[in-house]
Amino acid sequence: MFKKKKSKTKSGTFPATECYIYSMKSGISRTEAFEDKLLAGYSCNPLIKCCNKCTYCSSGACLRMHPAFKQFNKDPYDIGYGIVDPDAPEKVARDAGRIRERGTVMLSTTVDSWCYSARQHHLGRKCLEAILAEPDWSVRILTKNHEVEEEFDIAEQHRDRVLVGLSITATADKSDIMQVIEGNASPIEERIRVIRKAHEMGLRTYAMFCPLLPGIADAPEQIDELVQFAESVGAEEIFSEAVNPRGKSLTLTQQVLEDAGLLDEAKSVEAIRNRKNWSVYTLRLIQNLQRSVRKYSDINKLRFLLYPSGLQTEHRKQIEADNAGIIWL
Repeated sequence: MFKKKKSKTKSGTFPATECYIYSMKSGISRTEAFEDKLLAGYSCNPLIKCCNKCTYCSSGACLRMHPAFKQFNKDPYDIGYGIVDPDAPEKVARDAGRIRERGTVMLSTTVDSWCYSARQHHLGRKCLEAILAEPDWSVRILTKNHEVEEEFDIAEQHRDRVLVGLSITATADKSDIMQVIEGNASPIEERIRVIRKAHEMGLRTYAMFCPLLPGIADAPEQIDELVQFAESVGAEEIFSEAVNPRGKSLTLTQQVLEDAGLLDEAKSVEAIRNRKNWSVYTLRLIQNLQRSVRKYSDINKLRFLLYPSGLQTEHRKQIEADNAGIIWL
């Protein structure tokens, strides 16, 4: 284990980040869950825990039984620390060479390969190189950090095999609020700049508006702005979803918003801790996205990732009546 002191990046200064070293067995894995989401058939996660400090993250709930958390005596729901495998690129290269049935690899699905902890070992770049060194693989990049632009030289060399995406979780005017709940990720305006740069370079892009939080990023005018942005950067697909209420995500998000004095936003998050209110929020979000995509883009591009178990029966029926762009999970 090693600890990092306060570090200054282009995104600003953020608190000391603990980083733990853990050796993983595989580099590329089949991922039926993300294949169902129409994102990728394979995943590459060179970390177990990233340090973006996203309070709403559901990865802790998904990975809570991983032995690394027990080994380091860490709570999987806590934020602000990383668990990385510096040797992951070698494992990725091994798997990329030996897997016969090839397709799209998502870099990454449960973590961010360009978070601060990952960048200390250049994991994003090295894994991208390792995958693309083998024929017949394509890569879907997803990150919240602008440093991914340093890898655009690789993407240019393989432009038909790389899809660039930065998770944009609000409009730029809400950047200060999002920095409270995505503490170590790049500011929204930086993510927008980088995806625009990718488009200007002729790289393939897609939009990822996940999640769009209530009272922060779900108003019709905000959704219109995001959809028009996606269209302006040539996004091949527009992904979105409601915030996942699993684990401690909503409680933690509400808490940090309250601590920052953002009381109205905190109340909006608190409200959807109630199942019926979450269902109402999800229905409205879907309807606003469908309306906006139909107006400013192409409804065939919409990919709304929906876990229906939390929906009220009446709301589910309304969604089923117009399920354009819905991926039922």
